[in-house]
Amino acid sequence: MGTDNSVIRGTLDMLILKILSLAPLHGWGISERIQASSSDALRVQQGSLYASLHRLTSEGWIRSYWQETEHGRRARYYALTKAGERQLAVEADHWNRLAAGVTRVMALES
Repeated sequence: MGTDNSVIRGTLDMLILKILSLAPLHGWGISERIQASSSDALRVQQGSLYASLHRLTSEGWIRSYWQETEHGRRARYYALTKAGERQLAVEADHWNRLAAGVTRVMALES
């Protein structure tokens, strides 16, 4: 069985919000930053990434605008909104509680 290091959809939304809390980025940059920050443990499928970006924009948690990249190409950039900052705090709290619960279960001994 191969390793599946794709990101679960709900978690992907949280990771995108976190990455955008650091600085606005274009889609490819978001994907690369998640992969690099996770030491290649997480890889984002482009279809999943853009579906999440569309959903997060619809929710008002991020906004998009066109800008020239560092390589002189025009790209759609995404930035966190104030509502997105609040949502990131909610998602991070939920993740921390979930991770702590899973850690407690995995620490059980027979």
